[in-house]
Amino acid sequence: MKAVLFSEYGSPDVLRLDELEKPIPNDNEVLVKVHAVSVNSWDWELLRGTPFINRVMFGIFRPTKIRALGCDIAGCVAAVGSQVTQFKPGDAVFGDLSGGGWGGFAEFTCAKESELTLKPERMSFENAAAMPQAGLLALQGLTYKKHGRNEQKVLVNGGGGGAGTFAIQIAKSFGAEVTAVDSAEKLETMRQCGADHVIDYAQEDYINNDEQYDRIFDCVARHSIFDYRRALTRGGVYAMIGGDSETSVLQIMLLGPILSIFGNKKFGIVMHRANKGMQELIDLFEAGKAVPVIEKTYSLSEVPDALRYFDARHVKGKIIIMPQESS
Repeated sequence: MKAVLFSEYGSPDVLRLDELEKPIPNDNEVLVKVHAVSVNSWDWELLRGTPFINRVMFGIFRPTKIRALGCDIAGCVAAVGSQVTQFKPGDAVFGDLSGGGWGGFAEFTCAKESELTLKPERMSFENAAAMPQAGLLALQGLTYKKHGRNEQKVLVNGGGGGAGTFAIQIAKSFGAEVTAVDSAEKLETMRQCGADHVIDYAQEDYINNDEQYDRIFDCVARHSIFDYRRALTRGGVYAMIGGDSETSVLQIMLLGPILSIFGNKKFGIVMHRANKGMQELIDLFEAGKAVPVIEKTYSLSEVPDALRYFDARHVKGKIIIMPQESS
């Protein structure tokens, strides 16, 4: 089988398309013939070896525990281990492998039974691969520290990316008035996802426009925690899923719990729980309320190009890799 491998941290130039023996699943694993796999920020960060926690987890000087990137996969079961009870060969499945061995940028990969879910018939493989990480981060971020009150105004910062396009749709399904922030080239995409208001961050700083929000869902945190506090209504929630500024991330991590305890506004970093809430996300998809935005697809041999494009931050929604096209 073909797989895109890496043996050192660096740019997409360190990736190579190689030929490997097809893996054999362990007793609790499923062998999946991969039809689609999405690109996530975690792929880029692990390739680069940043943040440092990735090196702690996967190898300080070089990646020793993972050979292939790619964690959001969709495909068909090719074989099952002796202890697998939920799936059989031929089943269409999808899931997030970030809690285990990754390996999605390949024609075949092994996954734990617990990491997979049956794919609905009306869901394409491309849509299925786009959903697990981005869709569940959106769902988890919009329900993070939720305490029953109706959140009428939601702001999604980074609304044109993978998690952001899901967050706009899901927040609208909850009945919120949604303001979405991103670059000018992504404004129309955010409108198509249902955003009531869109902001070009290069032209307007949403923190300083005197508006307040019941929830801020932040994919690209750049501001001070005190700026976010000013932009929240009384009882409001700030939920970070990603940050461009290390200072912002550290403030939310260190000061967020203190301000949450002693103030009337809540702050925190959403820790992704892989595959948790998948059925709710499927229900939203089938109701047309959480449909992936897919801008481009690439073949397995084009993975380096896909990651270069991802790093340029022009992606509207998701990028999908189609491994079987390289057969």
